[in-house]
Amino acid sequence: MSEIIKVGMADLKVCKSPDGITTLGLGSCVGIAIRDPITKIGGLAHVMLPDSTAIRQNNNIYKFADTGIVELVRLMELEGAKKARMVAKIAGGAQMFAFQNKTDLVRVGDRNVEASKKALKALGIPILAEDTGENFGRTVIFYPETGDYVIRAVGKAERTI
Repeated sequence: MSEIIKVGMADLKVCKSPDGITTLGLGSCVGIAIRDPITKIGGLAHVMLPDSTAIRQNNNIYKFADTGIVELVRLMELEGAKKARMVAKIAGGAQMFAFQNKTDLVRVGDRNVEASKKALKALGIPILAEDTGENFGRTVIFYPETGDYVIRAVGKAERTI
């Protein structure tokens, strides 16, 4: 019997097929789903902020795109996944509130998406699909067995990328 593993905010988890992974409430946060299609090992990170170097006393490395994605890949490799085969899908990074001033401080969603893409590129992990931006939150479920990344949002049709 397969299990759906829950990932909290500023958290990440690794699982093996046939299990799946879910996270709720991706607003400006980004859900980075990575899998090794051969071993069917996958992981999901729920990152809140783009850059760990901008905040002092940042003890939770899972919270940041620059450190969380690196840690997710490391943990997947410990389970037997190979970085050279890994592929990613990302979702989230919404602009949840309307502001007149589009400073970097209020562009957290855009910055999270940019930082996630940068970290994946640095690791040599291609992004196969994304559902990012807009102005609505998302709940996601990732299935490492198939690579399906199910996106749910209130008032929107369910999508699989």
